[in-house]
Amino acid sequence: MLSAGHVAIVGGGFSGTLLAINLLRHGDARVTLIERRGDRLGCGLAFGAAHGDHILNVRAANMSALPDQPDHFAQWLKAREAGQQASFATRQTYGHYLRDLLNDALGDAGDRLRLVEDEAIDIVLSDFGASIRFRSGARVDADIAVIAPGNLPPHDLPAFAGLSHPAYVDDPWTTGLGEGLDPRDEVLLLGSGLTAVDCALSLASAGFAGRIVAVSRRGLMPHAHASVKTAKPLPERPTGSASALLRQVRTQAEAVGWYAAIDALRPFTQDIWRAADAGDRTRFLRHLRPYWDVHRHRIAPAVAERLAAMRAEGKMEIKAAKVVEAEPEGDQIAVALRSRGRDMVAWRRFARVVNCTGPLGDLRRVRDPLLRTLFDKGAIWPDPLAIGIDVDRQCRAIAASGDAQDRLRVVGPMTRGAHWEIVAVPDIKRQVWTLAREISHAHWVEAAGL
Repeated sequence: MLSAGHVAIVGGGFSGTLLAINLLRHGDARVTLIERRGDRLGCGLAFGAAHGDHILNVRAANMSALPDQPDHFAQWLKAREAGQQASFATRQTYGHYLRDLLNDALGDAGDRLRLVEDEAIDIVLSDFGASIRFRSGARVDADIAVIAPGNLPPHDLPAFAGLSHPAYVDDPWTTGLGEGLDPRDEVLLLGSGLTAVDCALSLASAGFAGRIVAVSRRGLMPHAHASVKTAKPLPERPTGSASALLRQVRTQAEAVGWYAAIDALRPFTQDIWRAADAGDRTRFLRHLRPYWDVHRHRIAPAVAERLAAMRAEGKMEIKAAKVVEAEPEGDQIAVALRSRGRDMVAWRRFARVVNCTGPLGDLRRVRDPLLRTLFDKGAIWPDPLAIGIDVDRQCRAIAASGDAQDRLRVVGPMTRGAHWEIVAVPDIKRQVWTLAREISHAHWVEAAGL
C-alpha cells in the first residue's frame, strides 16, 4: 500500500484547496499547495473572477464544501446574516467562504500545510515519489503529486481561429467586458450556456444598453431551478442502454415533471456513465449533451427572471445558428450565421464577440505549460472521448502506455471523461474527500469501525 507522508497539489482553486483541507482533516500527511496566482488561491477562476451579480447555480443547502458536514455553508451564511439554506448566494460570497476554510486550515495545521506561489512546469515521476519543477527554478519533492487544473479556457471556433482583433474577446472572464460600447452596438456571445449567462449579466450590470445576441447550434439556455425540491430518490440505479434510459426518464418526467426526473438520477449519474460503453457515450455527447446540460445545470430563479426581462425588452436574443465565417470590418467584426434548419447565410456586424463556448477539454489542444509538458512526454493522456485527462476511479493518471500511476493523480473537471458528473461543487467535493481519505488510509479505519 502506497504511503504518502507528503502530498503536493498543483492548482489552488476549488478542487486543489478542498483536497488539501481534507488531507489535513483525515490524516497526518504534510501538504504543499501550489498556485501560480496568489489572488486565486482558495477559490480559483469560478469564484475568484466572479462579478458581484454572478449567483451560484445551487442553493446553499447543497453547497457545503465538506461532505460530512452538509450544513456547513448554510450555517456559515447564517452566522453572517447573509442567507440561509434556500438561498442562492453570490459566487463572491462563496469565494470568501472557501478562503475562510483555507485560513482555518492554515491556523490548525501549523507546518503541515505550505503554500507556494509559483508556476509548475513539469513533474518528474520515479518509483519513490514525484518532483515538481517550477518556472523559478525551484522544486518540491513529494510522495504523491496531484494535478487540479480546474476548467481550462475555451478554444476558438474555426471561424475565429487565429483572429487577432480588439473586438474579439477569447476570455469570457476578462474585466471590462462592456467598456467602449454604446447603445447602438450589438454584442455576440458564442454559446448560450452558463458562461453566456454570466457574460450577459456582466454586460447588463456594466450599463450596456445595446443588444446581446447569444448563438449556439440549438439555441438552448439553462432552465431555472424549481421553487421547491420535488425529487424522490430512485430505489436503485437504472440499467439498460442509453436509449432505454432516455425512454425511462421521459416516462418519469411525464409522471412527476422533468425537475424531479432529472434530480432523481443524480445519485447514480456517475455509475450510469461508467457502465455505458464507448458507443453510448459518444452518441450521448453528439445528440443529448446540450439537452442534458440545460436541464441538469440550472440557474437561480432570479437570474432566469432577469434574462427573461432582457429578452422581453429586446435587449437579448437567443439564436439557434452556426457561425460560418468571421471577418474584421474596421473596429467591428462581421459574422456569417446560418440559422438552424436553413441553408441561407446572413451577415451581421458586432462591436464585440465573446467566446462563451465553454471550457476546453481536448488535452491535445491545451496550452497550459505543465499539462503540455506532461502530455508531450506521455505522463498524462486524453481520455477516449478527448474531453479531459484519462484517469481511473482512484483518480490515478493513465499514462500513454496505459498504466495507472499511483504517484500522479488528477482531480476536478478535467476528469470528466471517467466520471462525467464532475463539474459542480457537490460532485467535486465528494471526489476530493474520497481521494483524501484513500491517500490517508482513513477509509480503512472507518470500514473497520475504529
